[in-house]
Parts: sequence; structure tokens; C-alpha cells
Amino acid sequence: VGKLKDGSIVFVPRTVPGDTVKVSVTKRKSRWSQAKLIDVMRPSVDRVESVCPHYDSCNGCALQHMDYRAQLKWKINKVEESFRRIAGIEISVSGIQNSPNQFGYRSRLSFTLLRLPDSRIVAGFHSLWAPNRIEDVVETCSLGEETLNLAWKSLRQIWGEGARLLPSGRKLRLTLRTVQGGIVLIIQGGKGPGNPKRLMSLVSEIVSIWSEDSRGNKRLLAGSPILYDERIGEIIEVGPTDFLQANRSCEILLNEWVCDQIEPCQGLRVIDAYCGFGPFGRRLMTFGCEVIGIERDLENDFDLTNSDFGTFNCLKGTAEDILPEVLPADAVILNPPRIGLDQSVTAI
Repeated sequence: VGKLKDGSIVFVPRTVPGDTVKVSVTKRKSRWSQAKLIDVMRPSVDRVESVCPHYDSCNGCALQHMDYRAQLKWKINKVEESFRRIAGIEISVSGIQNSPNQFGYRSRLSFTLLRLPDSRIVAGFHSLWAPNRIEDVVETCSLGEETLNLAWKSLRQIWGEGARLLPSGRKLRLTLRTVQGGIVLIIQGGKGPGNPKRLMSLVSEIVSIWSEDSRGNKRLLAGSPILYDERIGEIIEVGPTDFLQANRSCEILLNEWVCDQIEPCQGLRVIDAYCGFGPFGRRLMTFGCEVIGIERDLENDFDLTNSDFGTFNCLKGTAEDILPEVLPADAVILNPPRIGLDQSVTAI
């Protein structure tokens, strides 16, 4: 966020607080404008060279041009400003946990593939300056885990002319995620299955291929139907599209911090809403808590009981339906999807 010569607010991607820049205004409103960066006339002390060769035109990530310490300060300001602007609440964030790895940490990457005339293929992330265009990522994304990048490079090399081993159609969304033993490929869009068995035989990193339709229905195309992943030091069964934290190291730190807020645990009744596979509940159970988990996307209810310590009983359903039935509790953990909490939950 900066100011134009007339004092009006302007939003310019790829700038850093303290920069003096030359911009081209692309959209003007009565109270603010959007602009494209043309030149950095005087760089901020917090400006650094980006690691990724695609960064100048790729919209896959947004802060590589900023020193990491400055990124952390920016994120604190973003949280405080969002609470102030959206909720009307003044808060002060006392600290922030840095990621153990700045690069090579993501366990999931999603690419868009477009088929162009003359059997040409572009596949990668949306362009920063033209969202309908795709930045062609041939080999690596600097944020992806090494095994993901190896699988992506191999996939691109063998999918054939016009990507004929993949489903037909002009546009596909290809998601790669790491699991125990290799990579899962999830394909959205297109028609037909392509040739998934041939694809798997040529890409040694891929252990399972699935399709997902617009309603979220999944179908195994090739490979293993049962998948496992190591999370929070435990091997768990996962679905191909289950939500899991993309940054494994930060997932551990987040889990430790949340559970530390519920000390002492022995004998407490805790509700873990939107619990996913139950990372908080599994840990709190070992500390002696009676944990009730709530998760919409479960196959069935499940019960984990540690006879020496606590219990973890997870119920299939929505937080808005089940929370009133299982309250009261000594503590409630709310970790909703990005859409946020249903109003009925905030009213409880």
C-alpha cells in the first residue's frame, strides 16, 4: 500500500514498505487505486532478490521480494488490520512464530494446465499481471517439497504430445501432494480418465491417481486406494483431498502452541471443532483430556481411547449442528475453513 503524488491510496503488488517506485495505474476508484510496478527508483532496506526465476510474473506467492523478518512484521500488521477493519476489534499481536524453512516446505501444490492450438501446453500458476494467463512452470516451484518438484518435472516430461496421457479438455487442475511412499495426483476438469496406469508406470514418484468432479466426488483412477501420511509424529490414514497443513514444520509448532494454552490438561473436557484428522485431539488425549472432535468430512464417527490417560471421540457432522449437543466444556478449539465460522456457531 502506498500513496500517489495526489495523496490518494494505491495498491501495488511486489512493492515493499519504504520503496520509492514508478507505477502505472490500472484501476482508479474514488478512494483508492490499483497500479502495476514499472520501476524501483529507490529500494527499501527490506527489499531482497527473489529466489524463484518465475517470481516477477507468477502469482503463486507474493512476498519473496521482502526480507523474511520484514515479512513477519507485515503479517502481524495484516492480522491486526483485518481485525480492525472487518471485526471492529483492536488487538495487538505480541509475537509471531517464524517457519523453520522459508523454501521447500509445501507438501501440496496445485497447477493449472491449458491446452493451446498446435498441441502446445502451458502448465503452472496464474500470471500476476494477467490472471487468465498461465505462467509456465517447467521444473520447480521454490516453495514445494523436493519430492513434489521431482514428480512435477517427471510428469511434464512424459505426459506426451498435447498431454495425451491426461484427461482430454482445454483446462485441467493438477494437484500433487506428498504422502508416505510418494506423491498423489488429483485431476480436476477434463473428460475421460486419460491413461493413468501408463502415467504411473512412467512417473515413479506417483503412487496414486484420482479424479475429482465439481461436486467434490472422488474416483480412483490408478494406484493405491489407501493412503497414509506422517503427521505430528503419527502415521495416519488420509484421503486424497483431505485438508492437511501444507507446512509440516509449522503444523507441529501450531499444534504445540494450541495444546499449551490448555494447561493443565488432566481431566478437562475439550471440544475440537473442525478437527480434521484430529491433530489437537490426539495430542490432548495423551495429556489426560476428554476430547470431543467434530468434523463434517469424516467417513464415520471414530473413537480413540488411551486407557492410561484420556479419550478422543470424534463425531461426523457440522459444528453448528453438534456443538449445542456436546457443550458445556472447559475449552473449545475452533479451526474453521477459510470461509469462516457459521453465524450460528458465533451465537452459541
